Amino acid sequence: MSDFLKIFKNKKPIFGMLHLKGNSDEEVFERAKKEIEIYRANNIDAVIVENYYGNYYQMEKVLDYLNNSKFENLIYGVNCLNMDVMGFDLANRYNASFVQFDSVAGHLKERDDYSYEAFINKYRKESKAFILGGVRFKYQPYLSGRTLEEDLKIGMTRCDAIVVTQDATGQETSMEKIKEFRKIIGDFPLIIGAGVTAENCVEQLSIGDAAIVGSYFKDTYKDSGDVDGNHVKKLLDTLKKIR
Repeated sequence: MSDFLKIFKNKKPIFGMLHLKGNSDEEVFERAKKEIEIYRANNIDAVIVENYYGNYYQMEKVLDYLNNSKFENLIYGVNCLNMDVMGFDLANRYNASFVQFDSVAGHLKERDDYSYEAFINKYRKESKAFILGGVRFKYQPYLSGRTLEEDLKIGMTRCDAIVVTQDATGQETSMEKIKEFRKIIGDFPLIIGAGVTAENCVEQLSIGDAAIVGSYFKDTYKDSGDVDGNHVKKLLDTLKKIR
């Protein structure tokens, strides 16, 4: 059993995305700070700094801000898209509690998977950060030829929490898929990584242990929008029913 969930004050923690949207370095940074304050005002459990729109250097600046600010009860992590090794590096330098990888099993052919396993084993030894790892994750290829059960069991040896999504950003993750993952991984931490809303969070988190929320927190309910405090509050208020 992973110790990952023990770092959170609340049961069923919610992770708010920082997508680093903006037309300049200054705009990206100021927007990120504003979004962090919105999340903090609504008692979000964690934020994830991700180069969804932004770049590596913009991630560094936001992580440095989080590290130096030392916000009470706000845990932060990082997802360096397309360059997992730099996720570890950023987490180590800026004291992030976790790194997120979109896929930790199933996305590579068998020959390449051996190298990936060696990479994970090496850098886990050199980092205190927990790993959130996707399996059959949105937009990720399926190349292993293994069954879902086989890939999940391998994934559990490479991370501290499994992340499940459907096929696209903002798309609701089906209860069928969530229950299938839970049946296979048992009490290993399961994070719902896309499509969680105030309307479905009680049902979905009756099975899942945590959720990553991006699109629902935006004013347009799409990834391209701006974080809206009312959306954050609505979901967290609804979640009180099962906390």
